[in-house]
Amino acid sequence: MIKGLRTAIYPVNDLAAAKAWYTEAFGTAPYFDQPFYVGFAIGGFELGLIPDGEPGKAGTQVYWGVDDIEAEMQRLLALGASTHSAIQDVGEGIRTAELADPFGNVLGLIQNPLFDPKAVR
Repeated sequence: MIKGLRTAIYPVNDLAAAKAWYTEAFGTAPYFDQPFYVGFAIGGFELGLIPDGEPGKAGTQVYWGVDDIEAEMQRLLALGASTHSAIQDVGEGIRTAELADPFGNVLGLIQNPLFDPKAVR
């Protein structure tokens, strides 16, 4: 049985710079920090960075939950991200947006009033 999101992994070509950027972007230091992998605990899930990877804007799409998508977009843009896809209302009060991180990956955001954290397993 698939239980839900556990880890989103982003390939980067400069691990130290990516570690610094994601530490600032998510407001937390990594809990696992090795030359082959850096892991952050984000709201009960994991964001991982792997070195020497090929960043890209195609492939797996991961959306990180936010309470205020406009404010979070502006904060990440100020940290050096760029807009990949503007904020969109996708129905029933759910709003999404995509940013390009400074390393070439897409970082998705979702403001979803229907998300039930009690359903996370």
